[in-house]
Order: sequence, then C-alpha cells, then structure tokens
Amino acid sequence: MLDEDPRILELREKRKQSKLGGGQDRIDKQHAKGKLFARERIELLMDPGTFIELEPFTVQRGDHMGGSSNEMSDGVVTGFGQVNGRTVYAYAQDFTIQGGALGEMQGKKIARLMDLAVNTGCPIIGMIDSGGARIQEGVYSLGAYAEIFKRNAIYSGVVPQISIIMGPCAGGAAYSPAVTDLVIMVDKQSFMFLTGPQVIKSVTGEDIDFESLGGAQVHLGLSGTAHLVGADDKSAIALARQALTYLPSNNVENTPVVDSGDDPNRMEEALNQIVPLDPNSPYSMHAAIDLIVDHGSFLELQTTFAQNAIVGFARMDGAAVGIVSQEPSQMAGVMDINASDKIARFVRLCDAFNIPVITFVDSPGFLPGVSQEHNGVIRHGAKVLFAYAESTVPKISVTTRKSYGGAYVVLSSKFIGTDVTLAWPSAEIAVMGPGGAVNILHNKEIKEAADPVAEREKLTEEYREAFLNPYAAARAGFVDDVIEPKETRKRIIQSLRAIRDKAISLPARKHGNIPL
Repeated sequence: MLDEDPRILELREKRKQSKLGGGQDRIDKQHAKGKLFARERIELLMDPGTFIELEPFTVQRGDHMGGSSNEMSDGVVTGFGQVNGRTVYAYAQDFTIQGGALGEMQGKKIARLMDLAVNTGCPIIGMIDSGGARIQEGVYSLGAYAEIFKRNAIYSGVVPQISIIMGPCAGGAAYSPAVTDLVIMVDKQSFMFLTGPQVIKSVTGEDIDFESLGGAQVHLGLSGTAHLVGADDKSAIALARQALTYLPSNNVENTPVVDSGDDPNRMEEALNQIVPLDPNSPYSMHAAIDLIVDHGSFLELQTTFAQNAIVGFARMDGAAVGIVSQEPSQMAGVMDINASDKIARFVRLCDAFNIPVITFVDSPGFLPGVSQEHNGVIRHGAKVLFAYAESTVPKISVTTRKSYGGAYVVLSSKFIGTDVTLAWPSAEIAVMGPGGAVNILHNKEIKEAADPVAEREKLTEEYREAFLNPYAAARAGFVDDVIEPKETRKRIIQSLRAIRDKAISLPARKHGNIPL
C-alpha cells in the first residue's frame, strides 16, 4: 500500500480544525446555553448534504491584535446549498471565535457571498450571533460593516434577504438586519439594540436588562423590527425555511406554486354569518382569513405589533399571495401610525417580489387625536397610499364591512390601481360613519326637532339605508361586484388566474420619494 501524500493529510487536518471554530470547549459552552454551533445552524437550514462552504481557511490578518492561527473561518461560516430544492446563499456568525465579532476578513467573506448570491439570483440568509465590531481592528471593522450595509441596501428588492438573530446583535450591527426583508429572532436568546444597558444607565441612570431593552418580544410587539420569533434555534431556522416557500429566488421570477390539496372552489358557509348585524360589534378577521386561504397556509408577520392591522403570506390554489387587513376586534380596525408603517412596508415587499396582494377592508378610518396628528399620522398614512399606488403586482380587495374616508382611499381602492374590487353585503363605503354624517348634514333639523334623540336615530337609519350599503358603491362603479361571503375564496382565485400576467410600466424614473 502506498503511503498517503502528506499534503493530503495536512488538508484533512486543516479541514477538521476549521470545522471546530474556536474549539470544542467553546462549542460545549454554546450548547450549555441552549444555542447551536454556527455549522449546526447552517446544516439545519440547508437540505441534507447540500451545503458547500466558501473560504473555510480565511483568518484574521496577522497585523491585527488578538488574531490566532488556530481559529479558522474568522468568526463566520459562509457558503451555499439547497433549501427546499432551491439554491440559497447563507452565512452564520460563529460566536466561539472572538464572540462572533466582525472584523475586516469576516466582512469581506460576507460581502463576497452577497455578491455571488445577487449575481446568480439567489436569496441570502444571515444568521447573526455577534458581539458587534471587532474593537482591536478599529476602522477596519467599521469599514467591513459599511460594505455589508451598502449591499443590504443596493440588493434590496433584487433577491430576498432574511436575517435570523440568534444571539446578540449590538450597536451599528443592528442596521444590517433592519434593512433586510424579514427579521426572525429567537425568544429569550437574541437581542438587538444600538446602545447597551450600561451606556443607557451611564447617560440616564435607568437600570435596564438586555431582554427588556431589545429582546425578541420587544422587537416583535413594540418596535416592529422583528417579523417572526422562534422558541429556539431550530424553530427560528424552520420559520426561515417556511418563509422562503412564499418568496421567489429573485425579482424577475414568479413565486413558487405548491399543491396545497385544497379545493379552489371550496365554499365556506361560516363566512356568511361571520360579520355581525350590529355594525359596531367586533368579529375576528383572522378567522375569516383562515377560512378563505388554502388550509393552514397563513404565515402572519409582526403578530403583536399594531394588532389592529394584519399582514402575512398565504396561498390561494397553491400560489403565494400577500394578505393585508384590519382586525376589527382590535381598536375597531382603525388605522394609526404603526398600522400604516406595518402595511406599507409589507405591500412594498410583495411588490418587489411579484407577490399578488389581497386586501380585506374593515376600517372606520384613521385614528383621530392630537398625539397621532403631532406624530405624523398624515406622513405615515401617506406611506400606505404610496405603497399601493406605485405597486404593479396583481391586487384584489374585498370590503367586508366599514371602509370610510381616507382608509377607503389608501387601502387598495379601485382608483389607486386595484385590479378587482369586491364587497360583501355588509360593506359600508362612505366618507364617514352615519352618526358623524348626520350630525353635519342635519344638525339644524335635529336641534329643532321635538325629540332630538329620536330624530337623530331616524335620520341616521335613513342615511345608512341610502348610502351605507355596497349597492350604492356598486352603482357608482366603486366596486366590481357584491358577492356572498362564502364565495370569496372561489372569486379571488378566479380573479388571480385572470390577472396573473398583468404588466404595467411606470414612468421612467430613478425612484419615487416615499414620505419616510
């Protein structure tokens, strides 16, 4: 038997060494915290046996302090593989090497990976677990972050970018995931903030912990930065894999279609009773959505942020769609600043990646009040108008009940480019609610009446019958058809088939100026 080439033996040893990151002891510490090792995360993300690593032997430059020739990959694992049979590029920061801190070489690895992904038209997934910039590398680490940020911005809307925050993401590093399309966090394990608890305490005297400052639930429910939260590493990665099933690989492809096994002609009698006869009684729009879309296909985003609005992905006859709605059981479905931001960003995400938008409308309008006005409800509401008006994907709206004033206009009305507009018999499309309208139109009559209360009630009912019904809107051409609620699924699917090849060319421009 021939002796093995020592160069081959050296390669094998270096490969073995590179796969241990900062060493088995540090991997064990990672496991003790309930966290997976970077390479384990990559393997979970990719289909079995498909991951190909890039630059496994890259290390920190020798002229930077703190480098170690025993630590390969320079704190990040990069490469490509298959997710549900499609090529995806991914990187996972390795906390076992200098706490995953980003330096010059790590930044170069990530930037090159992003360039390859865009050049080949494939999604990018980043798994972030890092203490921030590598302090000993000074401006080199800042430059490395800037290279990543630039690519996050320039490649936005070209290929899907998903960030999974799996540990700390502190300081300026938090800007990278904030620019990406979807942010997934791990509950009680991942944190995002610009200034840490120590800095806040030194400046304000406020004593605060990591969880309450920038934990997963904070960013899901309060800041609106996170879109999905997993209970642990495995569930967060599973959410990323699920989200990818609704997204095309790039902005020139159509969305994936799967066999959902759900009848496109399915009727749901329960929808005919879902809207109460009392126009002021709440009901669950979540329940309505679940009955209309393919069974079990609704993936809601930002579930606890601006709960008066609903956004998420679903399937209709196997094809991916974006769902936008109000939730009448929360704040009566009124639109406010946070709901506007939530809806506008999601509509633009769908438009960027050719995902049709289905809007269910039940909103009494925008939230009145000094606080909303002073904090820019006009500017924020205009974002929704801008997002819908500039979007060119197929758009369908279904008015289930109230559609008043500005909310009617901005929420996918026919006159800002919606292709098919439907209404349920319970729909009310008007400038304002009947009470306010009657007070303005008949104020003198009511005051002079023998029984002002009875007169107001009579006039309100007359106004409701004359104007607050879908047939008045249909006569004016504001809606294309009034349908039984149980028919909604079938009618949406038929409409999507008819308009799926819609093509609109907007006037030539560099970009619009959305009121940010």
